[in-house]
Amino acid sequence: MTDQVSMNAEQFGEQYTRLKTEIQKVVVGHESVIEQVLMTIFAGGHALLEGVPGLGKTLLCKTIAETTKLDYKRIQFTPDLMPADILGTSIVVEDENRGKHFEFQEGPIFGNIVLADEINRATPKTQSALLEAMQEGQVTVSGRRELPQPFFVLATQNPIDMEGTYPLPEAQLDRFLFKIDVRTQAVDALVSILERTTGDVKASVESVLSVDEVIGMRRFARQIPVAQSVLRYAARICQATHPESPVAIEASKKFVRFGSSPRGAQSMVLAAKVRALIHGRLHVDPEDIRATAVPALRHRMLLNFEGEAEGIKREDILGQIIEQTPDTDPAVQKLLGR
Repeated sequence: MTDQVSMNAEQFGEQYTRLKTEIQKVVVGHESVIEQVLMTIFAGGHALLEGVPGLGKTLLCKTIAETTKLDYKRIQFTPDLMPADILGTSIVVEDENRGKHFEFQEGPIFGNIVLADEINRATPKTQSALLEAMQEGQVTVSGRRELPQPFFVLATQNPIDMEGTYPLPEAQLDRFLFKIDVRTQAVDALVSILERTTGDVKASVESVLSVDEVIGMRRFARQIPVAQSVLRYAARICQATHPESPVAIEASKKFVRFGSSPRGAQSMVLAAKVRALIHGRLHVDPEDIRATAVPALRHRMLLNFEGEAEGIKREDILGQIIEQTPDTDPAVQKLLGR
């Protein structure tokens, strides 16, 4: 690594710390959630936040936009929401020079940070309007239209009140780099929330990163090298989620119907690069892969009937996979005589 790269790495850590500190002025607790969301953003992916109402998921998304100068759009998903309500549509306008003509009116998808609030409340037809945008960074409506960059979808869903909801299909879930579990805050954090929100002083934040800086951090994260052995470690963890794989553990064979797609391994590696920079390293360690495996893979595994009937948690299976998968390549160890 050159001195210039080292300087950039140090700057990355400073900018991340400054951003996280500013966010925590408003969002109390949820330190791991904030870190995972920021890892998702700087890895260039999208995040699905799952938790009961009132835990600050929407507040977190809005605060990130305020601290990064990114254009923020919110879409409240409901059963009557239509694709055109998200993408936009062509309307008839009239002016003196051109007379009556069609003009495209952009929908809320044309933003830098798009909050898809309660995404599982909308019908599959409407949910699918996000697929092309999340994968390609563009939409096809009245021709192909590029979305502003950077572009991130932060979606929320309530895991308890499932009446009248439309669970996201596997193809849509696969587009999310992380699925993040948002849990209730501890007592001390809740006391801090009460102190901040029941008085007459409202917490505020400042913009600490520009749009160009966010793009620069995302590009720099992709430059972080990953050793072949670490890539193979990520690949073996991903393959261990497949019940028919030679490296599958017993729990996968017994309770899993389908394992993770290659996007799961890609998500682990991209997020691990950001995590390495956050922790002041210019290389990815196996620990970075272990730390990103659960949020990257939990939504990409499909349990079989037995797993669903016994109430098996995907996180428990992933914990066993991480525990039983060696972080060194067995083939290399055999060649070394170990």
